[in-house]
Amino acid sequence: MPPLHTFDVDLAWSGARGVGTTSYTSYGRDHELRAPGRPPLPGTSDPAFRGDPTRWCPEDLMVGAVSQCHMLWFLHLAAEAGVTVVDYTDRATGTVRIEAAGHGQFRDVVLRPQVTVAAGTTASGVEITDDLLDRLHERSSEHCFIVRSVSYPVHVRPGPFIVA
Repeated sequence: MPPLHTFDVDLAWSGARGVGTTSYTSYGRDHELRAPGRPPLPGTSDPAFRGDPTRWCPEDLMVGAVSQCHMLWFLHLAAEAGVTVVDYTDRATGTVRIEAAGHGQFRDVVLRPQVTVAAGTTASGVEITDDLLDRLHERSSEHCFIVRSVSYPVHVRPGPFIVA
């Protein structure tokens, strides 16, 4: 049996405002996610659903998780391929469709990674090209636990790489 990894997060809601959920407008959506040894993460609902725009909503975290996981696998695979990445940014966007009854789901997430690599070739002398980095992005999506777990498409649209 393959190894199992468990991830524990505590959630504490702080929005009771002394009256709790006596109505849809009576309670706050503020909460914190906590895990041992990490700073608390302030959460809320999307501002469209009475959330605080200065806190993280689950949809932000979902898009962020997809982007983070893809990046972490990309860096891993780049290191294995001998590509020296010196900077990585992503402008990720998730689109949620809300149904008439109020429920919804993610339609897709688009990642737009911008990779900067050290000048030269890979450690084995292979030229670094957009095609090489595109293959690493494809493999990253194949390996990323989060991307493999979601039911919507994740599109990766990398910009041309930059040489430092």
